[in-house]
Amino acid sequence: MSVSLYYHARRPVPLTAAEGAAVERIATAHRAAFPYPDEEGLYLYGDAGGEPDDLLAGSTKLPADPERALPVIAHLLGAVTELRRALPGAVWHVHLDDLDVPWDERDGYGYGF
Repeated sequence: MSVSLYYHARRPVPLTAAEGAAVERIATAHRAAFPYPDEEGLYLYGDAGGEPDDLLAGSTKLPADPERALPVIAHLLGAVTELRRALPGAVWHVHLDDLDVPWDERDGYGYGF
């Protein structure tokens, strides 16, 4: 059985050019720094979820090995924290399957993990 991390942002205002560039920069940097090239990393869907207000959506299947899963989760939550901060006014939903990942204004995602 596999566990996945899902991330989704919505906002009635579409991405600006600067926000789109920031998303690309953040995603590229986190993909380049991903600790396990043979595992699934940050993956953003091309259609951002398909709804009119969707800005960004993606998911990552986590490694089954707990020794690898924890560094991957930490890396992904760092990336999603940066993405959230780059998209002001967006409503985010980040979860591990059915478990919501809490947000902290100072520390971002993952402070409770």
